[in-house]
Parts: sequence; structure tokens; C-alpha cells
Amino acid sequence: MSVPINALTDNFAVAPQLSAEDMQAVADAGFKSVIINRPDLEGGPDQPLSAEVMAAARVAGLEVEYQPVVSGAMTPEDVVRFAQLLKVLPGPVLAYCRTGTRCSHLFQAASAL
Repeated sequence: MSVPINALTDNFAVAPQLSAEDMQAVADAGFKSVIINRPDLEGGPDQPLSAEVMAAARVAGLEVEYQPVVSGAMTPEDVVRFAQLLKVLPGPVLAYCRTGTRCSHLFQAASAL
């Protein structure tokens, strides 16, 4: 996996866009769960679809959740859902979006609940 991972805590990290091909490397790096925060096709037709990534994540033994959040339009409901996912998903958890910033903001907001 050539994508940089930014650990925010011992149990949570963020990354920019990942693909189905990255999921085994995510599992090999010790992650147990993945949260996809980037809406499908946000980056156009070349962006990996969440269904493909989710299928590969499951094959790699990862728990995976698709929680699309529109960039620059995070809602209180988004934050609550993200906080719920962090409570139920086995850690460590890796969340990704386009650059990782959206996931970082979600984590910071969810941590304040």
C-alpha cells in the first residue's frame, strides 16, 4: 500500500482514497475495520466504488462501513453516526476519504460528543 496513513490515536487513523487492491495491506498493517467517508463518484468515474472496496475488505477479514459524507457539508447526524461506528467497530479503525481531512474532522467532532 503506497498510501500514507496518518495515525490520530493508537486505535484510529485516516488515509486518502484507498482501492480494493489496498484492503489486504490495510489488514496486514493491523487494522480491523475500515470506514469509507467518501461518497461514490465524488471524484468522477475513475474513483474506486465503495462496493468494490467493501467486498475486498471483507475478503481481507476487515469489518467495513460505508458512511458517505459530503466534503464541506458535515452534519450533526454525520458526527453522531461516526461516533457510533467508532464504538461498535473493532479497532484499530482506518477511515478514508479524498485526502483524509474529512475523516479527521469527523473524528475530532465525534470525540467531543
